[in-house]
Amino acid sequence: MKIQLILVGKTNSKTYQSIIDDYSERVKHYTPFEVTVIPELKNTKSLSQEQQKQMEGELILRQLQDSDYVVLLDEHGQELRSIEFATWISKKQQAVSRRLVFIIGGPYGFSPTIYQRANEKLSLSKMTFSHQMVRMIFVEQLYRAFTILKGEQYHHE
Repeated sequence: MKIQLILVGKTNSKTYQSIIDDYSERVKHYTPFEVTVIPELKNTKSLSQEQQKQMEGELILRQLQDSDYVVLLDEHGQELRSIEFATWISKKQQAVSRRLVFIIGGPYGFSPTIYQRANEKLSLSKMTFSHQMVRMIFVEQLYRAFTILKGEQYHHE
């Protein structure tokens, strides 16, 4: 199984990007992992939030394959503790044949089309984080999940 993370818009903070790159490389020691960045829309001032979500949704759909298992990182998704997320990943490794795709949307969330395409939604917290921070936190949690599964010392109870 390959894991893919799709992001809408580039990470603006060099500090965050450095941390994302570091954890992405660490994840690759455990599983094939790729981050795909969908460019931000240009000239959005004349677009409503719904129009922007719809256009972003079309760009996201172009990145997906029919066989992908799609998980949205969404504030209304299921919350898991790190150990539960590790177990969740382990189950997906057994069940998902090709790609497990996580998506972090744009600033206004996802279009109805993307919600319909999703197989699941996960939330990182009840707290609100910037989209920039969510990227960093998610990749760290993905790495943490693999260290838990391997019984490594990164995670402490």
